[in-house]
Amino acid sequence: MYLKSTYFRLKDWLHRHRLSPLVNVLMFAIITFVFHKFYWEFNKAIMSVGFVADLTNWLAEQVFRQSLWFNTRVLGLQIEVAPPTTMLFPQVNGYITVNDSCSGFKQFYQIAVLFILFPGPWKQKLWFIPTGWVIMFFTNVFRIIVLSLILIWKPEYWNFSHDWILRPFFYVVIFALWVWWVERYGGFFRNEAARQRGSEDARF
Repeated sequence: MYLKSTYFRLKDWLHRHRLSPLVNVLMFAIITFVFHKFYWEFNKAIMSVGFVADLTNWLAEQVFRQSLWFNTRVLGLQIEVAPPTTMLFPQVNGYITVNDSCSGFKQFYQIAVLFILFPGPWKQKLWFIPTGWVIMFFTNVFRIIVLSLILIWKPEYWNFSHDWILRPFFYVVIFALWVWWVERYGGFFRNEAARQRGSEDARF
């Protein structure tokens, strides 16, 4: 009873001082940071699991196929292919390889962990998490397409764009998904409006 009453007093205090959004942003940052450190600390162990390695390779191939299709069929870029997942750009003597680290698996895993841990109706998580995966997949395809154009037009900016613009762009998209979730279903110490929306959605 004491813990429950303390929780409600804290919740009321946060709402009165309009600090609930700050708590949710802080929790998002903590979960994201801890996941990032955990993933790279145990990356070799994670990738040693057979189905994880197979899934990562499959995702890399799909990203490669879709970005290659758009580059050649829509943008009309001259590209040669070096199996299994390398695009060669002979006009600039450059190439882009979509390997396991470019597959988007980490972002899929991160979205699953983030929204499993964050409060909200489980029925909605069953569609929201896969929706996040689809969005991240096409974000990754977009990233490879943009890198292809940079390689052709401004190759001197390729490394900077890869490391400091398009890699952080993943986190921008994840943050946008998180904002969508919190605004729709609330988070830690969520307000009554978000609670009501979550209850209404759960009935359908």
